[in-house]
Amino acid sequence: MTINFIRIFFLILSSICGYYLWSFLPISPGIPLFFGAIAGFFAGLLLMFMEVKLEGVSLRNLSTSAFGLIFGFFMAWMVTLIVKLVPMNEVYYSVFRVIFTLVFCYLGMVIAIKGKDEFNLVIPYVRFTREDRSEQLYLLDTSVIIDGRIAGICETGFLEGKLVVPRFVLQELQYIADSPDDSKRNRGRRGLDMLEKLRGLDGSEVVIHEERLADIKDVDSKLVRLAKILNTSIITNDFNLNKVAKLENVSILNINDLANSLRPVVFPGEGINVYIRKEGKEKNQGVAFMDDGTMIVVDNAKKMIGKNVNISVTSVLQTSAGKMIFAALVERDDSQKRHARANRANG
Repeated sequence: MTINFIRIFFLILSSICGYYLWSFLPISPGIPLFFGAIAGFFAGLLLMFMEVKLEGVSLRNLSTSAFGLIFGFFMAWMVTLIVKLVPMNEVYYSVFRVIFTLVFCYLGMVIAIKGKDEFNLVIPYVRFTREDRSEQLYLLDTSVIIDGRIAGICETGFLEGKLVVPRFVLQELQYIADSPDDSKRNRGRRGLDMLEKLRGLDGSEVVIHEERLADIKDVDSKLVRLAKILNTSIITNDFNLNKVAKLENVSILNINDLANSLRPVVFPGEGINVYIRKEGKEKNQGVAFMDDGTMIVVDNAKKMIGKNVNISVTSVLQTSAGKMIFAALVERDDSQKRHARANRANG
């Protein structure tokens, strides 16, 4: 609404300016002054048409091309100063100056656009921060938002910094949430709910990044490019994105890799051999310890204190206080039992 008001005001102002400028021009007095107002009006329309066409242009591309244009002007000025040292007609010098200006401005803009990822100080991306404190950014992709485990990681305080959700990722979530397929729709809505949960967590800051990267169609490619621009990492659990990002030398934090690194050392049903060190809190319990200090509570192992026994893991309990393993003694097979009975009989 505000943009439309500004456009209407600009058209009126352009018409008034055209009317008064027309009166100063050395034009036949028989031509009415309102032609100037019409010319100003259409000039304003042309400018607004150009403004609408520029809506899809990236702000970063625009600022980069402006930098290239300024650099091109500077190079053209330097070259024309050198050419001026050569004796020549002033007309030729003027021609060379125009040619150099056009050529170097064009080359400066094109080269700047092609190498924009190598510019670290492009105006829209300069971040002014305290020298004693660096701000860490993390890009979130669609899959990790829908997954939801990122919320639990943020609750623990392991991630310090801002979680950046690009506008194109948010649009993809909205598209999935509006899908006619029930499964996709539920996944999309879960992702939007997770974003809302992340915004409500203490110590977690979620920022929507407006860079559209309209020249790239694939969302994964956009994420990799934006990560390069912001010089940050991508948090994901997407296998393909993981591979592409590594090829592009972009840092990846994979939620699945984190989960694998935190998986239990032992699993229910697994058999291991342990040394019973002491009595447990409950009746007939024995306590053993793994190499990393994890406590193993073994049922009916009180009588086995001071001995190595085979046990079978029944459950693994993980809490914020640590990990605890519960197990049961493994009964000896029949041959072992017969051998023990024979030894008792001979004794």
